Amino acid sequence: MRMNRKFDTKVQYIKYKVLREVARKAWEEDLPRSILELPRQIIPDGEATMRCCIYKERAIITERIKLVLGGNRQNPNIVEVINIACDECPVGGYEVSTACRGCIAHRCEEVCPRDAIVFDHTQKAHIDKNKCISCGKCAAVCPYSAIRNNRRPCENACKVNAISMGEDNVAVIDESLCIACGACVYQCPFGAMQDKSYILDAIDMIQKSGENQNYKVYAVVAPSISSQFTYAKLGQVISGIKALGFYHVVEAALGADMVAWKEADELAEKGFLTSSCCPAFVSYIHKSFPGVKEHISHNLSPMAEISKYIKETTPGAKVVFIGPCTAKKEEAQLESVRPYVDCVLTFEELQALFDSRDLDITSLEEDVLDNASYFGRIFARSGGLSEAVAQALTEKELDFDLRPISCDGIEQCRIALLKADKGRLEENFIEGMACVGGCIGGAGCLSHGPKDKGEIDKYGRQAFEKGISGAVSRLSPVR
Repeated sequence: MRMNRKFDTKVQYIKYKVLREVARKAWEEDLPRSILELPRQIIPDGEATMRCCIYKERAIITERIKLVLGGNRQNPNIVEVINIACDECPVGGYEVSTACRGCIAHRCEEVCPRDAIVFDHTQKAHIDKNKCISCGKCAAVCPYSAIRNNRRPCENACKVNAISMGEDNVAVIDESLCIACGACVYQCPFGAMQDKSYILDAIDMIQKSGENQNYKVYAVVAPSISSQFTYAKLGQVISGIKALGFYHVVEAALGADMVAWKEADELAEKGFLTSSCCPAFVSYIHKSFPGVKEHISHNLSPMAEISKYIKETTPGAKVVFIGPCTAKKEEAQLESVRPYVDCVLTFEELQALFDSRDLDITSLEEDVLDNASYFGRIFARSGGLSEAVAQALTEKELDFDLRPISCDGIEQCRIALLKADKGRLEENFIEGMACVGGCIGGAGCLSHGPKDKGEIDKYGRQAFEKGISGAVSRLSPVR
């Protein structure tokens, strides 16, 4: 199977094909009649498959289609496991590799709290799995790095330990720990994890807007869009979104400006805050650090802030957020956000929408986005929020000694939150980004390769407004 080069992996491409074909049928108003035909259309007879047989491949496609249709509505989690797709990866835990030299120091034996290290006649170490508690102390002291932790890709990807192995060796997600960041979705090499899609909700809103002149659908796009769709110009992407039937395209970066402007006041008043922009980070605090949740900023996220503004200034508007984040789909279900955001799509799903309508966006004229400030646009990368809050404090002439810590990825977030929970954090503002790199590393991106934050800064420098106050003061009712 040749892969469309807009994506990193074949797993992404298969997911995209299902999204595209389901969307195509929805535009044609041929759902649900054609659902049973789709697996054969997506995996036609004679096409080479990557699994044991074409029948299993089609069975998995059927499960993917269910998730594109919204998945299990009784399961509030955005990410679900496709059991039949799970390869039941062998999980060995800590194991001694052939790199063991049979040294006489036996540091591994000395640090093991459960006497799980044993030696054969050649003095090579082995681990007694009945005693091992997977503490990792032996691996840390081995001078040859001969002891490794062989974990599943999904478990390795999940930095909040929400994934484990069920009785049937299929991956299981602990809903009480999962923060919907989507890292497992991208990292699972067999595509057994997938986020639910609301692409049909977006299509339905667009189609109905064409029938009702008083009913308009607005697209709110995340600033990280500037690092995506690299095969086209950003202005052409905006034109493509409008060609799909969206009435207007608004920058979520405008919401970021609004958040930074308000957050400066809140921080100066309270003295210590954690950011509220990343829904996965906020969820992580609630689930793993409840003692810190009182310090979460009371401001809405940029997505919700600008969507609220649209709803309040444009009666009857519907808002679809388009970005890199699977956790935004869960955020949109919160009572505090639900009135403002009607649907969330990822960049993967936007690409599927373009192709479901056979839109070649590279042939379109360039359109423009509303002018957020430089600081609103750099929210897309780690450190951008802290810079924006510092700028807002300066522009407001607030006398506050800002000492931020920018946490790039959930592991850095954990360290900062542990210190905050124990009252040992020197900084007074935690900028938490669950994805490494910030939003430009989100699970719903087209490409997950190394991202140069310079691309985001370049996009920011193109903003007409260089300061936050100018962007906020220029806000007027969205047309």
